[in-house]
Amino acid sequence: MPNEPHDLNSSELRDRAVRAARGLEPFDVLIVGGTLVDVATSEMRPADIGLVGPLIASVHAAATRTDAGQTIDASGRYIAPGFIDTHMHVESSMVTPRRYAETVVPQGTTTVCWDPHEIGNVAGLDGIRWALEETRRLPLRFLTLAPSCVPSAPGLELAGAEFRAGEMTTMLSWPEITGVAEVMNMRGVLERSEPMRGIVEAGLASGKRVCGHARGLEGAELQAFASAGIQSDHEITSGEDLLAKLRAGLTIELRGSHDYVLPGVIEALKKLPHLPQTLTVCTDDVFPDDLVRDGAMSSVLRRLIGYGMNPIDAIRAATLNAAMWLNRYDLGLIAPGRRADIVILADLEKIAVERVYASGAEVARDGRLIAGADRPSMDAYRDTVKLEKLSAADFAIALPGMTEARVNTVVSPRFTKWGEAVVGTDAGKLVLPDNMLLMAVIHRHGRNNPSPVIGILEDWGHWRGALATTISHDSHNLTVFGRDPEDMAAAANAVIDAGGGMATAAAGKVTAVLPLPVCGLLSDAPAQEVADDFARLRAAADSIADWMPPIRTFKAVVGASLACNPGPHVTDLGLTDGTTREIRPLLAASQN
Repeated sequence: MPNEPHDLNSSELRDRAVRAARGLEPFDVLIVGGTLVDVATSEMRPADIGLVGPLIASVHAAATRTDAGQTIDASGRYIAPGFIDTHMHVESSMVTPRRYAETVVPQGTTTVCWDPHEIGNVAGLDGIRWALEETRRLPLRFLTLAPSCVPSAPGLELAGAEFRAGEMTTMLSWPEITGVAEVMNMRGVLERSEPMRGIVEAGLASGKRVCGHARGLEGAELQAFASAGIQSDHEITSGEDLLAKLRAGLTIELRGSHDYVLPGVIEALKKLPHLPQTLTVCTDDVFPDDLVRDGAMSSVLRRLIGYGMNPIDAIRAATLNAAMWLNRYDLGLIAPGRRADIVILADLEKIAVERVYASGAEVARDGRLIAGADRPSMDAYRDTVKLEKLSAADFAIALPGMTEARVNTVVSPRFTKWGEAVVGTDAGKLVLPDNMLLMAVIHRHGRNNPSPVIGILEDWGHWRGALATTISHDSHNLTVFGRDPEDMAAAANAVIDAGGGMATAAAGKVTAVLPLPVCGLLSDAPAQEVADDFARLRAAADSIADWMPPIRTFKAVVGASLACNPGPHVTDLGLTDGTTREIRPLLAASQN
């Protein structure tokens, strides 16, 4: 959306709005009969709303004006500001920005804060330029952030690019970039090491926001993280964690992608005398089937309300509080002089969206986009899986001359910890115990040896097949899970043939494929089509793996190599530790 927010500063526009508010000329659009959700005062009150171009000119007593070019009857409906998603990744929904926009705008989302670090990890600065170009002329406002962690943990993984202070300064000089995206390399921040020190300082010097990722930080380390200049966090793990981070002055981007945390968070908020101004709402990651079926921000708000949050508080966090965090005075409130981003709801608690206005123009009605996302995606970044076909032998662990071996293992999908186990061999190759799983990471960007790095996982249940994915946070190398090398090779080769994406295999045969040819992360197919393919893939994964929510889930697959998080993770460089920054070999120390 070009020239925002300065487009509202037109003297001609303001002249028209003032005259319309005074009754000296008609409104362009008049919304009548509705109940205003006033997030400034927590009132629910009858009010009519007059629009002039992209501007709200008047919010006045019901039935006192009738002069307008168009009148919208909102009787029995609720009128709220457009929802603002303060932290999200388009890539998690596996569709291009235009497909994302045509899906979430009818759900009431009018603004998103996009961290395209998945694209940055694959395609570097040129990829970020492509991302910015893809967001132009869409009905969804993208406030794009400069990825701070490409890769997420330098020295522990190798992505398709590397951003240091120079790249950060370059991105922050672009007017479309609104701040520094989530700073994930927590150890680098706390230890004041490069490149993180330079990246954060570039953000502070720019005067733009510096967003954080404070997973597991508490006490002195949390205080130090905020002291470094980090201003927000979305990595909330409990109600007490939320309160500690609010008390540390961080703006909280409360995410819906970890639903099991939300009930505890709401109970913690009820202990406070009022809703913190620094509480906002975000989606973070939404898979395509969830996006289409349940929604993005609309789903998060619906669940927050369902878990006991006051509806006005939930909507305030997703509108006015968000706008204040973004320093966007024009957004987040239905009031004269503000931008006409408006959602008309048939049901407040169910967040049942009927109509959506963006900058005064109706862009969605009854669940369908009616304006603004018909431009095709540019045909770019479809050659990012730089790998030859793999064989079953690539996934076998050779232990020549050994009858048994003590190996290092990674225990648990989330909150990982180191383990050790004794394994047997057969014909010089490791025999995997029944309660363990192989995880292979293959560098796919052409910057490192593509030989698989293989780790052994515990507490992942019993698998009866394999799953391969190029969505593998955050370096997005090809990652393969399984027990049988034949299955692992079949799934991996299906992903390579598709130019990226996800695949499952069992009994040596491919059972499902989700092609994601753009950066190995995205598809430009309609979101419903991608959702259907993903649902089939997820069902195939359910048939080969034993999940145990909330810890052992399908979503854990795409985050299993996130090297910046505390504890051990398998990456293309080895068995790494995000806390100590060490890299351990597969064989335990006593046998090295």
